[in-house]
Amino acid sequence: MSKVYKPNEAAKVLGVSVSTLQRWDREGKLHAFRNVANRRYYTEEQLNRLLGVPEQRKNVAYARVSSQGQKNNLKNQMDFITQYCNAKGVILDERISDIGSGLNYRRPKWNKLLQDVEDKKIAKIFITYKDRFTRFGFDWFEDFCQRHGTEIVVLNNPDTSPDQELVEDLMSVIHVFSCRLYGLRRYKKEIAEDPKLPHKEEGD
Repeated sequence: MSKVYKPNEAAKVLGVSVSTLQRWDREGKLHAFRNVANRRYYTEEQLNRLLGVPEQRKNVAYARVSSQGQKNNLKNQMDFITQYCNAKGVILDERISDIGSGLNYRRPKWNKLLQDVEDKKIAKIFITYKDRFTRFGFDWFEDFCQRHGTEIVVLNNPDTSPDQELVEDLMSVIHVFSCRLYGLRRYKKEIAEDPKLPHKEEGD
């Protein structure tokens, strides 16, 4: 959570007067936010940008399993990432343990992480295997992260990627396409039997 400053506190940090802050607000140089009581305030990020303080990005460990029954695997992933980072002298600022299918792009924690990437808050994301981040389309997400200055570090530990998950995900994909194929066949049959639609007679 970003620290917030009242106008007099922000003025002290910046070394200016409150009236100067009010003028900067009018001029668009430093817009003030307003709380529910309509009182002005400023965020730490705003003041740091004005002071030229480099933005500190986070190193994040991300681990994922598909179901609650795999919590031991979730812990193994996080332990493996932690050991790797300790050996490399990397400090982890955040650890995210997620439960949900790698085919599900609506995982709240995962989407929050992607939003932080887009907001340029993340330096590196550590994962044990590509499919821990997403089952398909990893290259696209890796490119997305790179465009926002974030590196995904894949530790390539296949032991943290259960074979059963892959089987279940593939079965889900097959089920989806089977349902679509069934729906398409049913749709064609309804069209063929619809008396309101013109149909070609045999031999035409």
